[in-house]
Amino acid sequence: MIIDLPDTTVSAISKSLVSVREEGGAVALGRVLTLIIVTHHGAEEEVIAAANDASREHPMRVIAVSLGDSDEEPRLDAQIRVGGDAGASEVVVLRAHGPAGSNAESLVTGLLLPDAPVVAWWPAEAPETPSTSAIGRIAQRRITDASSQADPAAWVAQLGEHYAPGDTDFSWTRVTRWREQLAAVLDQPPFEPVTAIEVRGAADSPSTALLAAWLGMKLDAPVDYAYLPADEWASGIKSVRLTRPSGDTLLERPESGVAVLTQPGQPTHDLAFPRRTLRECLAEELRRLDPDLLYGRVITEGHDLLLAASERSAS
Repeated sequence: MIIDLPDTTVSAISKSLVSVREEGGAVALGRVLTLIIVTHHGAEEEVIAAANDASREHPMRVIAVSLGDSDEEPRLDAQIRVGGDAGASEVVVLRAHGPAGSNAESLVTGLLLPDAPVVAWWPAEAPETPSTSAIGRIAQRRITDASSQADPAAWVAQLGEHYAPGDTDFSWTRVTRWREQLAAVLDQPPFEPVTAIEVRGAADSPSTALLAAWLGMKLDAPVDYAYLPADEWASGIKSVRLTRPSGDTLLERPESGVAVLTQPGQPTHDLAFPRRTLRECLAEELRRLDPDLLYGRVITEGHDLLLAASERSAS
């Protein structure tokens, strides 16, 4: 069910939510968090669809704040979606025009679930310091996406400078499969130290730098990593090579969605390595509402590595 509320107020939206709950049953019961999505006009549907899919694992209230041009006439249009149009969540879409969107915090404060955690997500452009932004100040977790920024490598390089507990970025979430596979390899014999690490990825893949920083920090070994030109590798992480006394272990994508694992003295293994969807990344981040301490260490302790990658990509 979709309820349109043109030229409305936050108070009227809140009353409509109460009315929907009373007429349709306990819609809000079982909601575990409020997810605030900050986006722009015309870009709402893809991220709302991802949130709806993730809500089947994490029932929640989704507030999508869509901001228009500042020179438009001030107006707030809203839409409430429940039932089949909202997955296992309830969705409130706020389309703010002109000065009506100048104070995003005031738009959402009256619509938050009481006594429930708040997660903020910027799927595209994000504030340089999310924790001090209008929406970020009221959120326990703050999610950005370096791959959607104008300069992904530079964005990742400065994450550590503006980090606050509760921050995370989808460029970190997208390396989960790589981390799991590499950890599994190192848990098997021969139990030899890694003496060198090589990571390669596409120019649009900030995850490359984060994976390199994590490996260098965990294995205490020198890391050589670089972004490849688009004609050599189009998107995402290309390969990781771990050098040990018995030989090299190589995890490499010959093409998008597939990886090949090569180890000394063992048969080659083909692995499914598709790029993670927005829904998968969001669902993973919502599984924990406490600060991701490992991510914090990677972007702060590994900051020099990240900065070096940014400088190499710019040169």
